[in-house]
Amino acid sequence: MGFVLGTISILISSSVYLYLLLVLINLFRKLWWTPIQIQRMLNSQGIGGPGYRFIHGNTKEIRTMRAESISKPMDLSHQVFQRLQPHIHSWLKIYGKNFLMWNGPKAQLVITDSELAKEILKNKEKAYIQMEIEGYLKKLLGNNSIVTSEGEKWSKLRKLANHALHAESLKNMVPAMISSVEMMLERWKQCEGEEIEVYEEFRLLTSEVISRTAFGSSYLEGKDIFEMLTQLGIITVRNVFKIKLPILSQFWKSIDDIESEKLEEGIRDSILEIIKKRENAMAEVGNYGTDLLGLLVKASHDEDENKRITVETVIDECKAIYIAGHETTTTLLSWSVLLLAIHTDWQEEARKEVLELFGQQHPNAEGIPRMKKMNMIINESLRLYPPIITMTRKVQRKVKLGQFILPANINVTILTLALHLDPQIWGDDVYLFKPERFSEGIAKATNNNPGVYLPFGFGQRSCVGMNFAINETKIALSMILQRYAFSLSPTYSHSPVQLLTVRPQHGIQVKLHPL
Repeated sequence: MGFVLGTISILISSSVYLYLLLVLINLFRKLWWTPIQIQRMLNSQGIGGPGYRFIHGNTKEIRTMRAESISKPMDLSHQVFQRLQPHIHSWLKIYGKNFLMWNGPKAQLVITDSELAKEILKNKEKAYIQMEIEGYLKKLLGNNSIVTSEGEKWSKLRKLANHALHAESLKNMVPAMISSVEMMLERWKQCEGEEIEVYEEFRLLTSEVISRTAFGSSYLEGKDIFEMLTQLGIITVRNVFKIKLPILSQFWKSIDDIESEKLEEGIRDSILEIIKKRENAMAEVGNYGTDLLGLLVKASHDEDENKRITVETVIDECKAIYIAGHETTTTLLSWSVLLLAIHTDWQEEARKEVLELFGQQHPNAEGIPRMKKMNMIINESLRLYPPIITMTRKVQRKVKLGQFILPANINVTILTLALHLDPQIWGDDVYLFKPERFSEGIAKATNNNPGVYLPFGFGQRSCVGMNFAINETKIALSMILQRYAFSLSPTYSHSPVQLLTVRPQHGIQVKLHPL
Protein backbone atom coordinates (compact mmCIF):
# COMPACT_ATOMS: atom_id res chain seq x y z
CA MET A 1 0.00 0.00 0.00
CA GLY A 2 2.80 2.39 0.97
CA PHE A 3 4.58 1.54 -2.27
CA VAL A 4 1.46 2.38 -4.31
CA LEU A 5 0.91 5.67 -2.49
CA GLY A 6 4.55 6.56 -2.92
CA THR A 7 4.35 5.80 -6.65
CA ILE A 8 1.20 7.93 -6.99
CA SER A 9 2.91 10.74 -5.09
CA ILE A 10 5.93 10.59 -7.40
CA LEU A 11 3.69 10.61 -10.48
CA ILE A 12 1.75 13.61 -9.20
CA SER A 13 4.96 15.46 -8.37
CA SER A 14 6.37 14.60 -11.80
CA SER A 15 3.19 15.87 -13.48
CA VAL A 16 3.35 19.12 -11.53
CA TYR A 17 7.02 19.61 -12.42
CA LEU A 18 6.30 18.82 -16.07
CA TYR A 19 3.38 21.29 -16.10
CA LEU A 20 5.53 24.01 -14.53
CA LEU A 21 8.32 23.28 -17.00
CA LEU A 22 5.90 23.62 -19.94
CA VAL A 23 4.56 26.90 -18.51
CA LEU A 24 8.10 28.27 -18.18
CA ILE A 25 9.00 27.15 -21.71
CA ASN A 26 5.85 28.83 -23.06
CA LEU A 27 6.62 32.03 -21.15
CA PHE A 28 10.20 32.02 -22.42
CA ARG A 29 8.94 31.59 -25.96
CA LYS A 30 6.35 34.36 -25.63
CA LEU A 31 8.43 36.85 -23.64
CA TRP A 32 11.85 36.39 -25.25
CA TRP A 33 12.34 33.92 -28.09
CA THR A 34 9.48 35.10 -30.37
CA PRO A 35 10.12 38.86 -29.91
CA ILE A 36 13.83 38.43 -30.62
CA GLN A 37 13.12 36.38 -33.78
CA ILE A 38 10.63 39.00 -35.05
CA GLN A 39 13.09 41.80 -34.28
CA ARG A 40 15.87 40.05 -36.20
CA MET A 41 13.61 39.36 -39.18
CA LEU A 42 12.47 42.98 -39.51
CA ASN A 43 15.89 44.45 -38.72
CA SER A 44 17.31 42.39 -41.61
CA GLN A 45 14.88 44.23 -43.94
CA GLY A 46 16.05 47.65 -42.80
CA ILE A 47 13.30 48.23 -40.23
CA GLY A 48 14.90 49.58 -37.07
CA GLY A 49 13.43 50.74 -33.80
CA PRO A 50 14.01 50.86 -30.06
CA GLY A 51 15.15 47.40 -28.99
CA TYR A 52 12.89 44.92 -27.23
CA ARG A 53 13.25 44.80 -23.46
CA PHE A 54 12.22 41.71 -21.53
CA ILE A 55 8.51 41.65 -20.59
CA HIS A 56 7.96 45.44 -20.80
CA GLY A 57 9.10 46.09 -24.37
CA ASN A 58 9.22 49.89 -24.69
CA THR A 59 6.28 50.68 -22.41
CA LYS A 60 8.34 52.15 -19.56
CA GLU A 61 9.94 54.73 -21.86
CA ILE A 62 6.57 55.48 -23.47
CA ARG A 63 4.87 56.11 -20.10
CA THR A 64 7.69 58.40 -18.97
CA MET A 65 7.74 60.41 -22.19
CA ARG A 66 3.95 60.76 -22.34
CA ALA A 67 3.68 61.84 -18.70
CA GLU A 68 6.35 64.49 -19.22
CA SER A 69 4.83 65.80 -22.45
CA ILE A 70 1.40 66.53 -20.90
CA SER A 71 2.71 67.79 -17.56
CA LYS A 72 2.35 71.42 -18.64
CA PRO A 73 0.43 73.36 -21.32
CA MET A 74 1.90 74.06 -24.74
CA ASP A 75 1.91 77.32 -26.65
CA LEU A 76 -1.15 78.13 -28.72
CA SER A 77 -0.05 76.31 -31.87
CA HIS A 78 -1.18 73.19 -33.68
CA GLN A 79 2.14 71.34 -33.49
CA VAL A 80 0.49 68.69 -31.33
CA PHE A 81 2.26 65.57 -32.63
CA GLN A 82 5.22 65.92 -30.27
CA ARG A 83 2.89 66.45 -27.31
CA LEU A 84 0.43 63.64 -28.02
CA GLN A 85 2.90 61.00 -29.20
CA PRO A 86 6.33 62.11 -27.98
CA HIS A 87 7.82 58.61 -28.20
CA ILE A 88 6.79 58.16 -31.81
CA HIS A 89 7.83 61.70 -32.75
CA SER A 90 11.28 61.03 -31.30
CA TRP A 91 11.71 57.53 -32.79
CA LEU A 92 10.63 58.64 -36.28
CA LYS A 93 13.57 61.04 -36.32
CA ILE A 94 15.97 58.28 -35.28
CA TYR A 95 14.66 55.24 -37.18
CA GLY A 96 12.85 56.67 -40.20
CA LYS A 97 9.28 56.63 -41.58
CA ASN A 98 8.49 53.02 -40.58
CA PHE A 99 9.90 51.42 -37.45
CA LEU A 100 9.34 48.62 -34.94
CA MET A 101 8.32 49.27 -31.34
CA TRP A 102 7.11 47.00 -28.56
CA ASN A 103 3.97 47.08 -26.44
CA GLY A 104 5.22 44.56 -23.92
CA PRO A 105 6.14 41.42 -25.90
CA LYS A 106 3.78 42.42 -28.74
CA ALA A 107 5.54 43.68 -31.88
CA GLN A 108 4.08 46.87 -33.33
CA LEU A 109 5.21 48.05 -36.76
CA VAL A 110 4.60 51.81 -37.00
CA ILE A 111 3.65 53.05 -40.49
CA THR A 112 3.82 56.67 -41.72
CA ASP A 113 4.21 55.86 -45.42
CA SER A 114 0.91 56.79 -47.07
CA GLU A 115 1.13 54.10 -49.77
CA LEU A 116 1.69 51.39 -47.17
CA ALA A 117 -1.16 52.81 -45.06
CA LYS A 118 -3.48 52.68 -48.06
CA GLU A 119 -2.43 49.10 -48.83
CA ILE A 120 -3.20 48.00 -45.26
CA LEU A 121 -6.59 49.72 -45.12
CA LYS A 122 -7.67 48.53 -48.58
CA ASN A 123 -6.75 45.02 -47.38
CA LYS A 124 -7.13 43.37 -50.78
CA GLU A 125 -5.21 40.33 -49.58
CA LYS A 126 -7.49 39.95 -46.53
CA ALA A 127 -4.36 39.67 -44.40
CA TYR A 128 -5.06 42.54 -41.98
CA ILE A 129 -7.76 42.11 -39.37
CA GLN A 130 -8.86 44.07 -36.32
CA MET A 131 -6.26 43.78 -33.60
CA GLU A 132 -7.10 41.52 -30.69
CA ILE A 133 -8.26 43.48 -27.69
CA GLU A 134 -7.85 42.32 -24.13
CA GLY A 135 -7.88 43.54 -20.55
CA TYR A 136 -9.72 46.78 -19.81
CA LEU A 137 -10.29 47.62 -23.48
CA LYS A 138 -12.13 44.33 -23.91
CA LYS A 139 -14.37 45.23 -20.97
CA LEU A 140 -15.03 48.61 -22.56
CA LEU A 141 -15.77 47.52 -26.13
CA GLY A 142 -16.42 43.77 -25.91
CA ASN A 143 -15.63 41.30 -28.68
CA ASN A 144 -18.90 41.54 -30.56
CA SER A 145 -19.30 45.15 -31.73
CA ILE A 146 -18.77 46.56 -35.20
CA VAL A 147 -15.52 48.07 -33.87
CA THR A 148 -13.99 44.78 -32.70
CA SER A 149 -15.60 41.97 -34.71
CA GLU A 150 -14.50 40.32 -37.95
CA GLY A 151 -15.94 38.23 -40.75
CA GLU A 152 -19.61 37.34 -40.91
CA LYS A 153 -20.39 38.92 -37.53
CA TRP A 154 -18.92 42.25 -38.65
CA SER A 155 -20.76 42.03 -41.97
CA LYS A 156 -24.14 41.60 -40.21
CA LEU A 157 -23.50 44.59 -37.94
CA ARG A 158 -22.25 46.77 -40.79
CA LYS A 159 -25.41 46.09 -42.78
CA LEU A 160 -27.57 47.00 -39.78
CA ALA A 161 -25.61 50.21 -39.18
CA ASN A 162 -25.73 51.16 -42.87
CA HIS A 163 -29.49 50.63 -42.80
CA ALA A 164 -29.88 52.79 -39.67
CA LEU A 165 -27.64 55.58 -41.01
CA HIS A 166 -28.55 55.77 -44.70
CA ALA A 167 -29.29 59.17 -46.27
CA GLU A 168 -33.04 59.18 -45.62
CA SER A 169 -32.54 58.13 -41.98
CA LEU A 170 -30.00 60.92 -41.46
CA LYS A 171 -32.50 63.39 -42.91
CA ASN A 172 -35.11 62.17 -40.42
CA MET A 173 -32.64 62.69 -37.54
CA VAL A 174 -32.27 66.42 -38.23
CA PRO A 175 -35.24 67.50 -36.01
CA ALA A 176 -33.88 65.52 -33.03
CA MET A 177 -30.45 67.09 -33.52
CA ILE A 178 -31.99 70.57 -33.71
CA SER A 179 -34.05 70.01 -30.55
CA SER A 180 -30.94 68.86 -28.67
CA VAL A 181 -28.97 71.94 -29.77
CA GLU A 182 -31.88 74.16 -28.71
CA MET A 183 -31.71 72.64 -25.21
CA MET A 184 -28.01 73.52 -25.05
CA LEU A 185 -28.50 77.07 -26.32
CA GLU A 186 -31.25 77.59 -23.76
CA ARG A 187 -28.64 76.87 -21.05
CA TRP A 188 -26.23 79.27 -22.73
CA LYS A 189 -28.62 82.21 -22.25
CA GLN A 190 -27.46 82.29 -18.62
CA CYS A 191 -23.83 82.82 -19.76
CA GLU A 192 -24.21 85.55 -22.39
CA GLY A 193 -21.29 87.97 -22.24
CA GLU A 194 -19.46 85.58 -19.94
CA GLU A 195 -17.08 82.64 -20.17
CA ILE A 196 -18.38 79.16 -20.97
CA GLU A 197 -16.57 75.79 -21.12
CA VAL A 198 -17.72 74.27 -24.39
CA TYR A 199 -16.16 70.79 -24.23
CA GLU A 200 -18.47 69.73 -21.39
CA GLU A 201 -21.42 71.43 -23.10
CA PHE A 202 -20.76 69.49 -26.30
CA ARG A 203 -20.34 66.26 -24.36
CA LEU A 204 -23.86 66.69 -22.97
CA LEU A 205 -25.19 67.71 -26.39
CA THR A 206 -23.78 64.72 -28.27
CA SER A 207 -24.90 62.34 -25.52
CA GLU A 208 -28.43 63.70 -25.88
CA VAL A 209 -28.32 63.38 -29.68
CA ILE A 210 -27.10 59.76 -29.69
CA SER A 211 -29.67 58.86 -27.01
CA ARG A 212 -32.52 60.31 -29.07
CA THR A 213 -31.46 59.09 -32.50
CA ALA A 214 -30.08 55.62 -31.71
CA PHE A 215 -32.01 54.63 -28.57
CA GLY A 216 -35.25 56.59 -28.72
CA SER A 217 -34.63 57.98 -25.24
CA SER A 218 -32.95 60.98 -23.61
CA TYR A 219 -29.53 61.56 -22.09
CA LEU A 220 -31.04 61.45 -18.61
CA GLU A 221 -32.38 57.93 -19.23
CA GLY A 222 -28.94 56.71 -20.31
CA LYS A 223 -26.94 58.92 -17.94
CA ASP A 224 -25.76 56.05 -15.73
CA ILE A 225 -24.51 54.14 -18.77
CA PHE A 226 -22.59 57.17 -20.06
CA GLU A 227 -21.03 57.78 -16.64
CA MET A 228 -20.03 54.13 -16.16
CA LEU A 229 -18.54 53.99 -19.66
CA THR A 230 -16.62 57.20 -18.94
CA GLN A 231 -15.18 55.74 -15.74
CA LEU A 232 -14.26 52.50 -17.50
CA GLY A 233 -12.65 54.53 -20.27
CA ILE A 234 -10.52 56.42 -17.72
CA ILE A 235 -9.34 53.11 -16.19
CA THR A 236 -8.57 51.74 -19.67
CA VAL A 237 -6.45 54.74 -20.64
CA ARG A 238 -4.67 54.74 -17.27
CA ASN A 239 -3.50 51.18 -17.89
CA VAL A 240 -2.86 51.25 -21.63
CA PHE A 241 0.95 51.00 -21.34
CA LYS A 242 1.05 48.86 -18.21
CA ILE A 243 2.05 45.25 -18.83
CA LYS A 244 0.42 42.49 -16.76
CA LEU A 245 1.57 38.90 -16.71
CA PRO A 246 -1.44 36.60 -17.30
CA ILE A 247 -0.34 34.12 -14.60
CA LEU A 248 -0.14 36.78 -11.89
CA SER A 249 -3.48 38.35 -12.87
CA GLN A 250 -5.21 35.02 -12.20
CA PHE A 251 -4.22 35.18 -8.52
CA TRP A 252 -4.12 38.91 -7.80
CA LYS A 253 -6.50 41.70 -8.73
CA SER A 254 -5.65 45.39 -8.59
CA ILE A 255 -8.09 48.10 -7.48
CA ASP A 256 -8.63 48.92 -11.17
CA ASP A 257 -9.38 45.25 -11.91
CA ILE A 258 -12.05 45.12 -9.22
CA GLU A 259 -13.56 48.49 -10.17
CA SER A 260 -13.61 47.67 -13.90
CA GLU A 261 -15.41 44.38 -13.30
CA LYS A 262 -18.12 46.20 -11.30
CA LEU A 263 -18.47 48.81 -14.06
CA GLU A 264 -18.64 46.17 -16.79
CA GLU A 265 -21.38 44.32 -14.94
CA GLY A 266 -23.27 47.56 -14.23
CA ILE A 267 -23.11 48.62 -17.89
CA ARG A 268 -24.31 45.20 -19.02
CA ASP A 269 -27.25 45.21 -16.60
CA SER A 270 -28.27 48.75 -17.63
CA ILE A 271 -28.16 47.94 -21.34
CA LEU A 272 -30.16 44.75 -20.76
CA GLU A 273 -32.83 46.95 -19.17
CA ILE A 274 -33.15 49.15 -22.26
CA ILE A 275 -33.26 46.02 -24.45
CA LYS A 276 -36.08 44.53 -22.33
CA LYS A 277 -37.91 47.86 -22.40
CA ARG A 278 -37.80 47.82 -26.21
CA GLU A 279 -38.93 44.18 -26.30
CA ASN A 280 -41.88 45.04 -24.04
CA ALA A 281 -42.79 47.98 -26.29
CA MET A 282 -42.88 45.58 -29.23
CA ALA A 283 -45.83 43.80 -27.64
CA GLU A 284 -47.73 47.12 -27.49
CA VAL A 285 -46.87 48.82 -30.81
CA GLY A 286 -46.14 45.76 -32.96
CA ASN A 287 -42.58 46.65 -34.00
CA TYR A 288 -39.15 47.21 -32.49
CA GLY A 289 -38.68 50.69 -33.94
CA THR A 290 -36.53 51.93 -36.82
CA ASP A 291 -33.63 53.35 -34.80
CA LEU A 292 -30.38 51.43 -34.36
CA LEU A 293 -31.49 49.85 -31.07
CA GLY A 294 -34.71 48.64 -32.71
CA LEU A 295 -32.82 47.11 -35.62
CA LEU A 296 -30.40 45.35 -33.26
CA VAL A 297 -33.14 43.96 -31.01
CA LYS A 298 -35.12 42.85 -34.04
CA ALA A 299 -32.02 41.07 -35.41
CA SER A 300 -31.60 39.23 -32.11
CA HIS A 301 -35.08 37.74 -32.62
CA ASP A 302 -34.70 36.98 -36.34
CA GLU A 303 -36.17 33.59 -37.29
CA ASP A 304 -33.39 33.10 -39.83
CA GLU A 305 -30.46 31.69 -37.87
CA ASN A 306 -28.00 33.09 -40.43
CA LYS A 307 -29.24 36.65 -39.83
CA ARG A 308 -29.76 36.38 -36.08
CA ILE A 309 -27.33 38.04 -33.65
CA THR A 310 -26.82 37.20 -29.98
CA VAL A 311 -27.87 39.32 -27.01
CA GLU A 312 -24.17 39.72 -26.14
CA THR A 313 -23.65 41.21 -29.59
CA VAL A 314 -26.50 43.67 -28.99
CA ILE A 315 -24.95 44.67 -25.66
CA ASP A 316 -21.46 45.18 -27.11
CA GLU A 317 -22.82 47.10 -30.08
CA CYS A 318 -24.80 49.38 -27.74
CA LYS A 319 -21.60 50.10 -25.80
CA ALA A 320 -19.79 50.96 -29.03
CA ILE A 321 -22.65 53.24 -30.12
CA TYR A 322 -22.73 55.05 -26.78
CA ILE A 323 -18.95 55.62 -26.94
CA ALA A 324 -18.32 56.28 -30.64
CA GLY A 325 -21.64 58.06 -31.14
CA HIS A 326 -20.70 61.01 -28.99
CA GLU A 327 -16.91 60.94 -28.44
CA THR A 328 -15.99 61.78 -32.04
CA THR A 329 -18.54 64.58 -32.45
CA THR A 330 -17.71 66.09 -29.05
CA THR A 331 -14.06 66.50 -29.96
CA LEU A 332 -14.81 67.68 -33.51
CA LEU A 333 -17.15 70.39 -32.22
CA SER A 334 -14.74 71.43 -29.47
CA TRP A 335 -11.67 71.84 -31.71
CA SER A 336 -13.75 73.54 -34.42
CA VAL A 337 -14.98 76.14 -31.93
CA LEU A 338 -11.42 76.66 -30.64
CA LEU A 339 -10.15 77.24 -34.18
CA LEU A 340 -13.01 79.60 -35.04
CA ALA A 341 -12.51 81.49 -31.76
CA ILE A 342 -8.86 82.07 -32.74
CA HIS A 343 -9.52 82.74 -36.43
CA THR A 344 -12.45 85.15 -36.26
CA ASP A 345 -12.19 85.88 -40.00
CA TRP A 346 -13.21 82.28 -40.71
CA GLN A 347 -15.87 82.49 -38.00
CA GLU A 348 -17.37 85.42 -39.89
CA GLU A 349 -17.13 83.57 -43.22
CA ALA A 350 -18.97 80.60 -41.72
CA ARG A 351 -21.64 82.84 -40.18
CA LYS A 352 -22.21 84.59 -43.50
CA GLU A 353 -22.76 81.23 -45.21
CA VAL A 354 -25.16 80.05 -42.51
CA LEU A 355 -27.24 83.24 -42.76
CA GLU A 356 -27.29 83.07 -46.57
CA LEU A 357 -28.55 79.48 -46.50
CA PHE A 358 -30.89 79.53 -43.49
CA GLY A 359 -31.31 83.14 -42.31
CA GLN A 360 -32.50 82.86 -38.72
CA GLN A 361 -34.38 79.64 -39.41
CA HIS A 362 -33.19 76.24 -38.29
CA PRO A 363 -30.81 74.36 -40.58
CA ASN A 364 -32.62 72.02 -42.93
CA ALA A 365 -31.74 68.77 -44.67
CA GLU A 366 -31.63 70.45 -48.09
CA GLY A 367 -29.22 73.20 -47.07
CA ILE A 368 -26.79 71.15 -44.95
CA PRO A 369 -25.02 69.46 -47.93
CA ARG A 370 -24.56 72.89 -49.59
CA MET A 371 -22.40 74.30 -46.78
CA LYS A 372 -19.10 74.66 -48.66
CA LYS A 373 -17.29 76.94 -46.18
CA MET A 374 -18.43 74.83 -43.24
CA ASN A 375 -17.15 71.71 -44.99
CA MET A 376 -13.75 73.34 -45.44
CA ILE A 377 -13.59 74.33 -41.76
CA ILE A 378 -14.62 70.86 -40.55
CA ASN A 379 -12.13 69.12 -42.85
CA GLU A 380 -9.27 71.32 -41.65
CA SER A 381 -10.28 70.83 -38.01
CA LEU A 382 -10.19 67.07 -38.58
CA ARG A 383 -6.77 67.35 -40.21
CA LEU A 384 -5.22 69.26 -37.29
CA TYR A 385 -7.11 67.44 -34.51
CA PRO A 386 -8.30 64.03 -35.76
CA PRO A 387 -10.33 62.30 -33.01
CA ILE A 388 -8.45 58.99 -33.43
CA ILE A 389 -4.75 59.41 -34.13
CA THR A 390 -3.76 55.77 -34.72
CA MET A 391 -5.34 52.77 -36.43
CA THR A 392 -4.02 49.32 -35.61
CA ARG A 393 -4.51 46.06 -37.48
CA LYS A 394 -3.23 42.55 -36.78
CA VAL A 395 -1.28 40.69 -39.47
CA GLN A 396 -3.25 37.46 -39.78
CA ARG A 397 -0.66 35.58 -41.83
CA LYS A 398 2.75 36.15 -43.41
CA VAL A 399 2.28 38.89 -46.00
CA LYS A 400 4.17 41.20 -48.36
CA LEU A 401 3.64 44.91 -47.56
CA GLY A 402 5.39 47.12 -50.10
CA GLN A 403 8.98 45.90 -50.08
CA PHE A 404 8.68 44.25 -46.67
CA ILE A 405 7.78 40.69 -45.68
CA LEU A 406 5.81 40.76 -42.41
CA PRO A 407 5.43 37.75 -40.10
CA ALA A 408 2.04 36.68 -38.79
CA ASN A 409 0.66 37.90 -35.45
CA ILE A 410 2.35 41.28 -35.28
CA ASN A 411 0.39 44.54 -35.19
CA VAL A 412 0.72 47.32 -37.76
CA THR A 413 -0.16 50.82 -36.59
CA ILE A 414 -0.95 53.64 -39.02
CA LEU A 415 -0.15 57.09 -37.63
CA THR A 416 -3.02 59.31 -38.72
CA LEU A 417 -1.58 62.36 -36.98
CA ALA A 418 1.86 61.95 -38.58
CA LEU A 419 0.24 61.82 -42.03
CA HIS A 420 -1.99 64.81 -41.31
CA LEU A 421 0.96 66.92 -40.13
CA ASP A 422 3.57 65.90 -42.70
CA PRO A 423 5.03 69.00 -44.45
CA GLN A 424 6.07 66.85 -47.41
CA ILE A 425 2.38 66.11 -48.02
CA TRP A 426 0.69 69.38 -47.02
CA GLY A 427 3.45 71.97 -47.43
CA ASP A 428 5.46 74.19 -45.10
CA ASP A 429 2.25 75.75 -43.73
CA VAL A 430 1.14 72.32 -42.45
CA TYR A 431 0.68 73.59 -38.86
CA LEU A 432 -1.49 76.54 -39.86
CA PHE A 433 -5.29 76.54 -39.87
CA LYS A 434 -6.07 77.05 -43.55
CA PRO A 435 -9.52 75.72 -44.52
CA GLU A 436 -8.92 76.92 -48.09
CA ARG A 437 -6.82 73.75 -48.56
CA PHE A 438 -10.15 71.98 -48.98
CA SER A 439 -11.82 74.58 -51.23
CA GLU A 440 -12.00 72.05 -54.09
CA GLY A 441 -12.71 69.04 -51.89
CA ILE A 442 -10.68 66.34 -50.15
CA ALA A 443 -9.51 64.61 -53.34
CA LYS A 444 -7.92 67.80 -54.69
CA ALA A 445 -6.40 68.71 -51.29
CA THR A 446 -4.75 65.28 -51.06
CA ASN A 447 -3.68 65.08 -54.74
CA ASN A 448 -6.03 62.11 -55.10
CA ASN A 449 -4.17 60.15 -52.43
CA PRO A 450 -6.78 59.06 -49.87
CA GLY A 451 -4.06 57.41 -47.77
CA VAL A 452 -2.87 60.76 -46.38
CA TYR A 453 -6.16 62.01 -44.85
CA LEU A 454 -7.77 59.54 -42.47
CA PRO A 455 -9.96 61.24 -39.83
CA PHE A 456 -12.60 58.53 -40.24
CA GLY A 457 -10.38 55.75 -41.53
CA PHE A 458 -10.43 54.41 -45.07
CA GLY A 459 -11.67 51.41 -46.99
CA GLN A 460 -14.49 49.06 -46.05
CA ARG A 461 -13.91 49.59 -42.31
CA SER A 462 -14.13 53.37 -42.45
CA CYS A 463 -16.33 54.88 -39.75
CA VAL A 464 -19.97 54.12 -40.50
CA GLY A 465 -21.05 57.17 -38.46
CA MET A 466 -19.01 59.74 -40.42
CA ASN A 467 -21.98 61.47 -42.07
CA PHE A 468 -23.91 61.37 -38.80
CA ALA A 469 -21.06 63.16 -36.97
CA ILE A 470 -20.57 65.76 -39.71
CA ASN A 471 -24.29 66.52 -39.98
CA GLU A 472 -24.54 66.96 -36.22
CA THR A 473 -21.48 69.24 -36.21
CA LYS A 474 -22.87 71.39 -39.04
CA ILE A 475 -26.23 71.78 -37.30
CA ALA A 476 -24.69 72.69 -33.93
CA LEU A 477 -22.17 75.16 -35.37
CA SER A 478 -24.84 76.77 -37.58
CA MET A 479 -27.22 77.35 -34.69
CA ILE A 480 -24.42 78.74 -32.50
CA LEU A 481 -23.23 81.11 -35.26
CA GLN A 482 -26.78 82.39 -35.79
CA ARG A 483 -26.92 83.55 -32.16
CA TYR A 484 -23.36 84.22 -30.98
CA ALA A 485 -19.94 85.48 -31.87
CA PHE A 486 -17.32 83.90 -29.62
CA SER A 487 -13.72 84.61 -28.69
CA LEU A 488 -11.12 82.60 -26.84
CA SER A 489 -10.99 83.30 -23.11
CA PRO A 490 -7.65 84.40 -21.58
CA THR A 491 -8.09 81.54 -19.08
CA TYR A 492 -7.82 78.89 -21.82
CA SER A 493 -4.83 76.56 -21.42
CA HIS A 494 -3.85 74.74 -24.64
CA SER A 495 -3.39 71.17 -23.46
CA PRO A 496 -4.51 68.50 -25.96
CA VAL A 497 -4.34 64.95 -24.59
CA GLN A 498 -4.99 61.54 -26.08
CA LEU A 499 -7.51 59.55 -24.09
CA LEU A 500 -10.05 57.56 -26.10
CA THR A 501 -9.98 60.54 -28.48
CA VAL A 502 -7.88 63.70 -28.72
CA ARG A 503 -9.52 66.08 -26.29
CA PRO A 504 -8.69 69.28 -24.36
CA GLN A 505 -7.21 68.31 -21.00
CA HIS A 506 -8.66 71.35 -19.20
CA GLY A 507 -11.62 72.06 -21.45
CA ILE A 508 -12.05 74.96 -23.91
CA GLN A 509 -13.16 78.28 -22.45
CA VAL A 510 -14.71 80.88 -24.78
CA LYS A 511 -16.59 84.13 -24.25
CA LEU A 512 -20.07 84.39 -25.75
CA HIS A 513 -21.12 87.64 -27.45
CA PRO A 514 -24.84 87.73 -28.38
CA LEU A 515 -25.53 89.01 -31.90
